[in-house]
Amino acid sequence: MVALRLIPCLDVANGRVVKGVNFVNLRDSGDPVELACRYSEEGADELVFLDIRASVENRNTLVELVSRTAKSVKIPFTVGGGIDSISSINNLLRAGADKVSLNSSAVNNPELISKSSEKFGSQCIVVAIDARKKIKTPNEWDVYINGGRKNTGLDVINWAKKVERLGAGEILLTSMDGDGTQKGYDLTLTQTVANVVNIPVIASGGAGCLDDISDVFQKGRASAALLASLLHDKKLSIKEIKSFLLEKGLLIRPNE
Repeated sequence: MVALRLIPCLDVANGRVVKGVNFVNLRDSGDPVELACRYSEEGADELVFLDIRASVENRNTLVELVSRTAKSVKIPFTVGGGIDSISSINNLLRAGADKVSLNSSAVNNPELISKSSEKFGSQCIVVAIDARKKIKTPNEWDVYINGGRKNTGLDVINWAKKVERLGAGEILLTSMDGDGTQKGYDLTLTQTVANVVNIPVIASGGAGCLDDISDVFQKGRASAALLASLLHDKKLSIKEIKSFLLEKGLLIRPNE
């Protein structure tokens, strides 16, 4: 059995950590390096750092910021945002990232998934899927790209199965409907995707309380839970969450 993971997410725009609701109305949440250090020291299992403006502004992720952040933490670190080539992946891994997250570029150029997983190993390649419920069809979701601005028309379930076949090592699955609401993860979405792939699914979008997190592991079958506003707003700490999950009997790495 592999331990379940708690992963703080640092959404970065203009060098600052930001957080919004449903991908809009962003507010400042602090300095990325300071927050990364804090979560690392508190016992987070990994970190995710997403340059949320990169794809929209057609530029690469801020390598210098990645380098400073990676040097400051002792836990695995995933970087995403505007990564569209083997060379940009190589630059980020050399800057200290352990993994990269591909989203828009994976949809626009699926071959990037297979080529990068062959070159760097599938354990380095995370494919992020931003999912939004289809209005007229229950329990079906569309894949969005460009920071949630563009509906690709791709079906989330079919896309998840395809990225696994192409060599992705993990899926970072975000419910756009739940993002930043603190009303709970989309358990149906998470469970549906987890049931059709054999790679880890990181659930994202909607954590608001301790039960939400235990539910996404127990009912949603997620391998990891991404956490953002819940931590940034200091509503809960990593230590509190881990203690609660351990009491529930879940396989979590205890705080050292």
